Amino acid sequence: MTDDSTGSAALRIAIVGPTHPHKGGVAAHTTMLAHHLADAGHDVTLVSWAHLYPSKLHHADASVPDGVPEVPPFPRTIRALSWARPDTWVRAGRRLRDVDAILVVHVMPPVVPAHLALLRAAGAVPGGDGPRPQSVVVCHNVLPHEPHPGDARLMSVLFSRVDSVLVHSADQATVAHELGARRVSVADLPPHLPGGDPIHRGPRPGPTRLLALGLIREYKGIDVLLRAMRTVPEVTLTIAGEIWGANRGVISRLASDPALAGRVEIRDGYVPADALASLLADHDVLALPYRSATASQNVILGHAHGLPVLASDIAPFSQQVADGVNGILVPPEDERALAGALRRLGDPDVRRRLAEGVQTPDLSGPWAHYLGTLEALSVDESVLLGDPGFPVDEPGVPAEDPDDPDDPDDPDDPDDPDDLHPRDDDGPAEQGLLPHARRVLGRGARSVAGRARRTATRAVAARRPLVSLRPDDLPEWVLATDVLGEPDEADDARRLSRILGLPRSLDSVSAWAALGSLAAILRVRDDGRRSAVIVDEGGTRSLLSRWARAVGFAPVEIDFTGSHPSVAALDVDTGSLDVIVRIHPHGCDADDVDHVLEQASWALRSGGLLVVTVPIGPRAAEGAVGPADVRGILARAHDLGFVLIGDLDGDVNARMREAASRARADDAAYGLVRLTLRRR
Repeated sequence: MTDDSTGSAALRIAIVGPTHPHKGGVAAHTTMLAHHLADAGHDVTLVSWAHLYPSKLHHADASVPDGVPEVPPFPRTIRALSWARPDTWVRAGRRLRDVDAILVVHVMPPVVPAHLALLRAAGAVPGGDGPRPQSVVVCHNVLPHEPHPGDARLMSVLFSRVDSVLVHSADQATVAHELGARRVSVADLPPHLPGGDPIHRGPRPGPTRLLALGLIREYKGIDVLLRAMRTVPEVTLTIAGEIWGANRGVISRLASDPALAGRVEIRDGYVPADALASLLADHDVLALPYRSATASQNVILGHAHGLPVLASDIAPFSQQVADGVNGILVPPEDERALAGALRRLGDPDVRRRLAEGVQTPDLSGPWAHYLGTLEALSVDESVLLGDPGFPVDEPGVPAEDPDDPDDPDDPDDPDDPDDLHPRDDDGPAEQGLLPHARRVLGRGARSVAGRARRTATRAVAARRPLVSLRPDDLPEWVLATDVLGEPDEADDARRLSRILGLPRSLDSVSAWAALGSLAAILRVRDDGRRSAVIVDEGGTRSLLSRWARAVGFAPVEIDFTGSHPSVAALDVDTGSLDVIVRIHPHGCDADDVDHVLEQASWALRSGGLLVVTVPIGPRAAEGAVGPADVRGILARAHDLGFVLIGDLDGDVNARMREAASRARADDAAYGLVRLTLRRR
């Protein structure tokens, strides 16, 4: 399995699941997952079945008609597993003992014994000694939509014998936890859309044309839609897909109702991928009246082809459809509400407005997040227990050291902090003059004294000679894009800043964030005259601004307040700034980084820099992002016209994983990532 050409960040990954000639969304997802992981630089093998699902396990024909693949086959595919021969499960598992992770794609509970036999043979079951593959279940449905006795027991056994589980919704995560899964991650199902490019659709008169697409099962609620249509003559419906079992009789009976005469077309059978684009182009609205759902890409498919969506107000549709903007949401199994929505769709102006609200979906960001989640799950969770290596954006960590004599905004800055804060071997002692002064001086006197000291300090600073600093004065290890995972790395940055003659800071984390930012500005945006227009969102106490002024720049400092970046308050022209910086201790977090990207995309000129820091950590750490989210951030940045200065799939990705492996708590950030992005 080892490929010496892969970089240090590459993982050896085996994916066990269905692929061509299996058909359907799970097989397409499994195949595209292998492609995307390989494209990200990992060493991937897809282990699949030599034969299709036995008919007693699958209610429909599981093969692709005419042998035409729905998605491009993955070249490194081994069809080594046979349903009738358990020895193939064991042999395949033994061949996977040296991989880093085994991703088992779960489809239905009867397959659990085969997966467990393979994982045991690979040594991937928790509890063994020494290094072993991490076992990850990629779970499309924790339990079937039509469950059978024993399904829950089988899934409970599977979850008890794997390291982690990946599901596609919060509801599915709850079910997995209830069945005993110890480590559950949630990531949206990424798009793996068949059908090719959309076909242009012009305005058309006549009734609204609805399309229900895919495998037709009871939980998809087509019967509810047919009942609602009986009182709404302005719509027609095409049902295109394989209809399962008893559902065929129900749908046929409802479609034959005289109130629906001539308005329902049933195309019972597999819809090949090359027929999808024309089928979607022949309709106005994609209908998804599901009773329940776990994960689906049908909303994305409809939007990719310009169709608004009529869907039940349940996850994931409620997150994918903006009600009244690019579709309509209705309560599940509510015929009355569904009929009301159909009447609205009978209005051509409503259809036109909804179609105009459809935006081309993001097809790369979800995959970036998905891959990063799987990379994170490849880390042994036992290393995540204990205390964090150092605090990042934790309460009590000052933005700047209060004893920094170069800090012009510190009202209680003594001339010599070492004389006024004596320490002994037992730690800090409240002794000396400063505590006494705090008790004697009133608040007003301290404020007046502080203002006087700040005025004097600024006057002194204005007379200081500029620090001569050129790009080649900075060593190569000061990177524009980097990961801070150990306190020693931050201390090295602080010591280097003093060697370079920059104003002092005792906050090592801030020094690390500012030094890399300053290095990026000098290397990329400095014309030699220090004329770059820098907006620093760290406020008036920003270390970066102090250092930028010390070397000759004139940065604009803005205080960051409220829920949105404060550059929005500036009266600036589009494309007028050279640099925007948002770094520790006032850096981005998981909630606002997208807004910062959007803002910078219009405020920066071509070639301008955006530098941000974001805490990295487990999902439970407030404000932190995981390695998966970093990929998503960069995909979003790419869509907005940014290029990363650095290599995520190389050293940065490896360092994020190393930081995660050294973490000692599952609810605190374990590092800080600095991203430097250049506007194209």
